[in-house]
Amino acid sequence: MSYHSPWRWTDGQLEGFKAGLADPRAQVKVFALDTKRQSSPEQMAARGREARALVDEWKPDLVYTTDDDAQDLVTRHYLDTPVPQVFSGVNKSPAHYGFDKAKNVTGVIEHEHFGESVHLLKKLVPGLKRLVVVLDEAPMWGPVVQRMKESPLPPGVAIVGWETLRTFDEFKARMGAYPDIADAVALIGIFSFKDKAGRNVPYQEVLRWTAENSSLPDLGFWIDRVHYGTLAAVTVSEREQGLAAGRLARQILVEGKSPASLPIRATTKGLPVISLARASGSASPCAASSSWPRR
Repeated sequence: MSYHSPWRWTDGQLEGFKAGLADPRAQVKVFALDTKRQSSPEQMAARGREARALVDEWKPDLVYTTDDDAQDLVTRHYLDTPVPQVFSGVNKSPAHYGFDKAKNVTGVIEHEHFGESVHLLKKLVPGLKRLVVVLDEAPMWGPVVQRMKESPLPPGVAIVGWETLRTFDEFKARMGAYPDIADAVALIGIFSFKDKAGRNVPYQEVLRWTAENSSLPDLGFWIDRVHYGTLAAVTVSEREQGLAAGRLARQILVEGKSPASLPIRATTKGLPVISLARASGSASPCAASSSWPRR
C-alpha cells in the first residue's frame, strides 16, 4: 500500500481485495510504503527499495498495489515479468505507468465524484455560487484536477480559484481570506502542508483546524475526510476499489486468466455522506456522519 495503516482508505481497499479474492488459502504479506508521512524523494526511494526487496525475496504469485505512489515505486519495476500485478486507487492514467502495454498488469482506476459532491453541497447550502479548490503540491493531483475541470456543476456554480499551497500557515491564512471571494471550499490536496520545521502536518490536524476555525462549508471526496470534520462528500468507495481488484486477482489466480485479458476500469459507485456535527454548527472533530438520501 502507498500509505500507512491504520487508515480507512488503505485498510478498506485491502479488506475489499480479500473479499473479492475469496480464497481462504491465500497467504498475504502487507508492506506500507507510508508515503504520506515519508514523502521526501529520498525517503520514498528507500521505501520503494524495501518493498521490492520483499517481492523479490518472497516471490509471491501476485502483487496487489494500492494508490499511485506504489505504482511508481513498485509495479512499474515489474512490467512484463512473470508476476501478475493488480492495482487499485490509481488516479493517473494507465499509460502514465506503461500499464496499457504491459502483459502482466490490470487493475482499478479511481475516479472522483466531484460534480456529484458539489450538487450535494448545494443541497446543504442553496446559496452556493463560488467555490475555491485547495491543493497541496503532490503530483498525483494533476489528473484529478483535469477530471474536476471536466465535471458538470450545478447551474450558477463556478470555480473561482484553484490554489496550490505549500505550508500549513499559508493554508490557515488563505482559509481566513476565502470568505471574501467564495461561498465554499473544496479541500482536495491536504496531505503535504509543511509545519515550521518542514514536516508534513497530518491531514487529520488540517481538517480539525478547519472544522474549528473556518466559517465556510467544505467538501471532499473520501469518507475519512467527513469523519474528521469536512461537511460533505460523495465518496469514492475504498471497499469497491479493493473488491473489484480482488475479483481481478481471483480471475488470474483461480480461473487462470491472463492480466492482459482483463480490462482496466474505474469503479463508479459512490456514497453521499455529510457530517452531522458540521451541519448542525458543531466544530467537533471526528464528527458523526450520515448518508444523504439518494434521489
